[in-house]
Amino acid sequence: MNPPDDYLKGRGAQINPANPFDSLVRDSERVIDEDLSTKTRYIETHPKTIINKVDSPDIGAAWSMNPYQGCEHGCVYCYARNTHTYWGYSAGIEFESVILVKKNAPLLLREKLQSKSWEPLPIMLAGNTDCYQPIERKLEITRQLLEILWEFRHPVGLITKNSLILRDIDILEKMAEQNLVKVSLSINGLDESMRQMLEPRTATYQKRLDTVKALSDRGIPVNVMVAPIIPGLNEHEIFDVVKAAADAGARSAHHIIVRLNGDVRAIFEDWLEKNFPDRAAKVINKISSMHGGKTNDSRFHTRMRGEGQIADIIAAQMKLAKRKFLSGRSMPDYNTELYKVHRDKQLKLF
Repeated sequence: MNPPDDYLKGRGAQINPANPFDSLVRDSERVIDEDLSTKTRYIETHPKTIINKVDSPDIGAAWSMNPYQGCEHGCVYCYARNTHTYWGYSAGIEFESVILVKKNAPLLLREKLQSKSWEPLPIMLAGNTDCYQPIERKLEITRQLLEILWEFRHPVGLITKNSLILRDIDILEKMAEQNLVKVSLSINGLDESMRQMLEPRTATYQKRLDTVKALSDRGIPVNVMVAPIIPGLNEHEIFDVVKAAADAGARSAHHIIVRLNGDVRAIFEDWLEKNFPDRAAKVINKISSMHGGKTNDSRFHTRMRGEGQIADIIAAQMKLAKRKFLSGRSMPDYNTELYKVHRDKQLKLF
């Protein structure tokens, strides 16, 4: 199906849902960069902290760290869209066209890691954005964070859809030698025509597979997130994705079922109607069937895997694919023993 003539090419969301916090008075905005060809604004913010506690039992990390808010990749289904409203922006087009930049993140991280009370539990980069979205190529905030984490020998996990991570392979290789890093590449299909609509500014699926191979060849452990799986759009590619990931050297694979919380439902439904009007209702019904009759789901242990017949079939397919293509492989455990020694060494320098 061809989208309508007024379709915003290069963007995932096609609408800006109303922000419930529209009355919020924003701090004075200082635009630090603007891509005039795509009308993306990059605005510097000044947070007081950079590490956030992760309370969800569904996430395999105790802490997360987001050098940016909003994400230019524009994945139409992204659960993080809802957080943009807290900053006074819409979860729709503004989520992917108004990017908040935390240039002081490296300073905040260093201060935290120097604390004698800090325990070296793994930090996830990023979780609420992609730490390798396009502006990272210029600002290098993520690289600075990795340099500090390596300096303190602190464990970190990274999740991305961008091959830009290969820029930092020199740091990641050193960290991998001491079991300080794990990387997750999100690959939820192999159909490029679908990716261009679903995740318009991400690296191509082939580039992501090439990235899995490049990292794996250097001894950096890679997990592939087959996520999100959207019944009616990409669930038929599960076997092909896991096989391709295994062939590229991935050590593991996991899946997440799509859920449409908050404003994401309106954004996703609008996108569906414009791109796949012939199956929009069917896709929404399938998603609802996996979340107790609703498209949104906030229940721990259930929200990411879903329930019901369709979710069970998807889980069975993943289990079979992993047994067939990833048998005998696993991700290493993090090394948390090096941090205190290297922290104390760093403190003696001051």
